[in-house]
Amino acid sequence: MKKKRSSGMSKKIIENCCSSSLDMIMGSFYIPKEDDLRPECVGEDSHFICQEKKSFGVADGVGGWIKQGIDSGEYSRQLMNNSLIALNHQETRSGHVDPTRVLEEAHYMTNSPGSSTACIIALSDYDHCLHVANVGDSGFLVFRNRECIFQSPIQQHGFNHPYQLGCTSRFSDAVDIAMEIVVSVQSGDIIVAGTDGLLDNMFPSEIEEIITKAQDQTPSKLALTIADYALYNSLDRFSESPFSRAAYFAGKKHVGGKIDDITVVVAKII
Repeated sequence: MKKKRSSGMSKKIIENCCSSSLDMIMGSFYIPKEDDLRPECVGEDSHFICQEKKSFGVADGVGGWIKQGIDSGEYSRQLMNNSLIALNHQETRSGHVDPTRVLEEAHYMTNSPGSSTACIIALSDYDHCLHVANVGDSGFLVFRNRECIFQSPIQQHGFNHPYQLGCTSRFSDAVDIAMEIVVSVQSGDIIVAGTDGLLDNMFPSEIEEIITKAQDQTPSKLALTIADYALYNSLDRFSESPFSRAAYFAGKKHVGGKIDDITVVVAKII
């Protein structure tokens, strides 16, 4: 079921939310791509984790800005830092964080040049669902009993041209273009979120295999394992990848993975 809010936010509810006492433990791993021209560069991805508020977020600075001499990693890092600030200032009397409002406030406070995708996820104490605000091609998957039961849709203007937030309307989208998603979760579910460096290089079935073999790992260790696998795939010049498949359907020619920064956040629902 898909609904539109008056603000323009779209809402996708995939399951009725159930009542149970839930928490989540989180871990992350980040692999910036190598850049021989900018060896000091720490990449264009950013993320945050807030255990107290049962929330986390990922962002991917849009690389095209480098042609104008702008490191959009500065924008994504400021956006995620401001998201954490907005999160900690938000009243949560309703029992859950509102990631849409967090993203709106963070976007308003972020003034670095550049632009970025963003995905902010919060576990609600009110309805025991994940509440998500997502812009662009960062996103998340939900695994239950080692099977993927949901993957967030991407938002893009065209192939490899994602929706993005920025400091100028000329090169970015309005914050109210964000998709708001609500997903029912239960104890034992595993959430895997990431930037396109993960999602362009790993099919859900590949993550399922890793979770099956390493389901007892901590979230941090599992995030590292998944990120390493995504890195391996990104360097493979011959195998099919989600990116090469998307290129084919867009009438483009691309074989193998896509070299990019890779951010993975894993959350285990308990």
